[in-house]
Amino acid sequence: MTSSRPARPARRATATASPDFQPAHAAVMPSAPPDVPAVQKPLSRTRDNKDQPLFQDIRYLGRLLGDVVREQEGEAVYEVVETIRQTAVRFRREDDSDAALALEKKLRSLSPEQTVSVVRAFSYFSHLANIAEDRHRNRRHRIHALAGSASQAGTIGYTLARLKRADVATPPALQQFFAAALIMPVLTAHPTEVQRKSILDAQHDIARLLAERDQPLTLTERAHNETMLRARVTSLWQTRMLRDARLTVDDEIENALSYYHATFLSEIPALYAGLEATLAEHGLGTRLAPFLQMGSWIGGDRDGNPNVDAATLKRAITRQAAVIFEHYLQQVHALGAELSVSNLLAGASDALQALAEASPDTSPHRVDEPYRRALIGVYARLAASARMRLGTEARAMLDVAHDATPYADATAFTADLQVLVDSLAAHHGASLATPRLAPLMRAAEVFGFHLASIDLRQSSDIHESVIAELLQRAGVEAHYAALDEAAKQRVLLAELAQARPLRSPWLDYSPLAQSELDILEAARQTREQFGARAVRNYIISHTESVSDLLEVMLLQKETGLLQGRLGDPGEPAQAGLMVIPLFETIPDLRAAQHIMGELMALPGMKALIEAQGGEQEVMLGYSDSNKDGGFLTSSWELYRAELALVSLFSQHGVTLRLFHGRGGTVGRGGGPTYQAILSQPPGTVDGQIRLTEQGEVIASKFGNPEIGRRNLETVVAATLEASLLPSGNTPAQLPAFEATMQSLSDTAMAAYRALVYETPGFTDYFFSSTPIAEIAALNIGSRPASRKLQDPKQRRIEDLRAIPWGFSWGQCRLLLTGWYGFGSAITAHLDEAPDATERNRRLAQLKKMHKTWPFFSNLLSNMDMVLAKTDLAVASRYAQLVADKKLRQQVFGRIVAEWERTSLALAEITGKTERLADNPLLARSIKNRFPYLDPLNHLQVELLKRHRAGERNPRLERGIHLTINGIAAGLRNTG
Repeated sequence: MTSSRPARPARRATATASPDFQPAHAAVMPSAPPDVPAVQKPLSRTRDNKDQPLFQDIRYLGRLLGDVVREQEGEAVYEVVETIRQTAVRFRREDDSDAALALEKKLRSLSPEQTVSVVRAFSYFSHLANIAEDRHRNRRHRIHALAGSASQAGTIGYTLARLKRADVATPPALQQFFAAALIMPVLTAHPTEVQRKSILDAQHDIARLLAERDQPLTLTERAHNETMLRARVTSLWQTRMLRDARLTVDDEIENALSYYHATFLSEIPALYAGLEATLAEHGLGTRLAPFLQMGSWIGGDRDGNPNVDAATLKRAITRQAAVIFEHYLQQVHALGAELSVSNLLAGASDALQALAEASPDTSPHRVDEPYRRALIGVYARLAASARMRLGTEARAMLDVAHDATPYADATAFTADLQVLVDSLAAHHGASLATPRLAPLMRAAEVFGFHLASIDLRQSSDIHESVIAELLQRAGVEAHYAALDEAAKQRVLLAELAQARPLRSPWLDYSPLAQSELDILEAARQTREQFGARAVRNYIISHTESVSDLLEVMLLQKETGLLQGRLGDPGEPAQAGLMVIPLFETIPDLRAAQHIMGELMALPGMKALIEAQGGEQEVMLGYSDSNKDGGFLTSSWELYRAELALVSLFSQHGVTLRLFHGRGGTVGRGGGPTYQAILSQPPGTVDGQIRLTEQGEVIASKFGNPEIGRRNLETVVAATLEASLLPSGNTPAQLPAFEATMQSLSDTAMAAYRALVYETPGFTDYFFSSTPIAEIAALNIGSRPASRKLQDPKQRRIEDLRAIPWGFSWGQCRLLLTGWYGFGSAITAHLDEAPDATERNRRLAQLKKMHKTWPFFSNLLSNMDMVLAKTDLAVASRYAQLVADKKLRQQVFGRIVAEWERTSLALAEITGKTERLADNPLLARSIKNRFPYLDPLNHLQVELLKRHRAGERNPRLERGIHLTINGIAAGLRNTG
């Protein structure tokens, strides 16, 4: 960072003189402005001794950061940071009103240069605190393992023990589950990921070095460790936190691939090995099919992103394949050094000898080493496979001494590895396969030559435009878009039933039509090049009718992805890509059963689904349904849609796979994965589940390999438990519970929509009181935040994407999307009781719903977490950005009133007056962060005021964007 300050001699601060950023323990915010209701915060808890190592790590990293701030920015900046830190902690801990005034005055007095330094200091502390917390989770996990503690919820051991108690963990049941299961986390790129890869790489190093400090170290080793940590923290400080240019799709591809290097390539094979070992203890000693795989939207998701096209898809799959080929080649090369087995000392199978004889290696030094010779041949064939598929991306793989025949596919590569495994096992060398060969073979089964399956996604209105153009140019139908639904279906089914194409090579088509056809052509070529699993799904956003699905089938027919003719028993249609509807809004969710029922009743659809393995996937959108109807109603309508689909698919004998479009925030379906899966309606999991992982949640879950592996295990464990033990979601009073939920949902949705869509001026309030416009300008994603954000006259909440909508509420610490409407619903439900007896009965029922119904319990647990992160006093500062005082008082007053109703209702149902009473570690973590988030929020408000008043200073704009980054890091799941 450059500055105009005079040069100074370098000095190293002592640890005792540095700010220690030690955790605070109170949660009382400064009083709200006079026209905003004041809000009281609960008292904090006492620390548990087991968490002392966490607090020591936080203090230690804080001291290092303080050293770096002083060294890099000088004494004056250091003193400013330290003064703000101490003042923020004081008013948080002691409810010191003088400290609150002093803090506000100090923050207002900062120059743009000082502001940037302060923001960076507090932002980096949030990042370092995250690293310390992740380290502590790993530490506690290891302590439990060393102590031989009982398996914890979310582990395979815990799940199998629970299934065994219920007498459903029989080998046949487990065998059937894993043989048919498909579990797939899908990485997506959305405009909430605020981290640069360079920052992530530095944080990975800091995490590794911090973990070293738990091991016995000599004084010299410990000093070296601190030197390296100081260097990496310095590197963080000297690295630009923000991008100078908007993130491109290529950047998003590379960011996602970094998690394969860090976690997936090593931890997924390790997870399989651990699962098989645990299952063997329960009588299932078979090798598991590759049921856990990875998916991606990056490079194939075109909905609202004009930067994704056919070339993007090709780059995405090529880069993915390059990563997996490089991994395979490195592992095979290392195996060649490790498997120095001589057939003079140990035998080898005939198949292995044949593989060795087929190798191009003729060195006399390896005549008696058949494994090495075989592996040289395998390496040569892999390199040839890479060259054939990757072109210029295979530069690093071109320097191979021998020509060889490429593998036809990853299955052929796996077959060669199996020959080595079998030969070792038959000649007392099974243990030699464990360190590297077995994980490599598992990786080949899971990742193939494609690494992750890329989904295509586009909006239904785009498909309609392309189909309309094709039909019009072919002289089939001049006004397709104007037809009613029945007529559209007749036209589409007629085209799907005949072989001739609509496209003519002698006609030119619009850029839109050509682009959409090109990406499907690219998908067909990709499948031919890298295997059918490389691209196998096509998701249709805004699915509102059967014709939306048929249009994509017709586009597949036009590009050679759909073979045969729909409805022709002699030549039944087979689609290359499964067509998957995405039901997003409340009306769409309510129509899901009808649309899918109508689709499956069409001529030829039964045969097409049978060609897909008798499976059909449906995607459910959490973000838009929340933005449409609020938190409670979104959750309930998703539940109802899932049950309706289960019933329908059961009637048709089709396997339903639900794809959950979850985001990071609770308002977008976020929250603990284990509880989320277990709270699904009965029958909706059944061994099949896909779910999105988005934004900064990817870094939180998979940036650390140990935590990444446990998160993956949690998904597997929850899916297994929900599939084989679904009765936990069917309490005896379920029909009555569901009737009550419907009533609550109706009231909650009315309250939510009354605020967001029916309050005059609410749009102006939202755009003024949150940094939404500034978020749109931040280079944190390749996708626009809204099509009409920049023109105040055209701004509508309806046009805003759900992701930045939720992200903005998180920035101003309201997180409204995770709780608004619940208080009104519960209050009305209880107050409308005709007498005290009935009120008590209704309250007793709500308490029982909380205790016995996982769906309702999980809903309240997630809301509890959101309320713990909500801070109305901080939010009140943002409300001051609304120039219209009457509008400010009206809207914020309603939000405060609903927050109070919600908090009281939650306490009355759960019997807990403090937030996160059942999760004290998370409660302390959140409250310990508040003193370091407060300055960022206050500075963000101050900078927004200056910016919107017309001040144009690059440092001011940079400061706003840095606060966005820091607040997101501090809250962890704001996107």
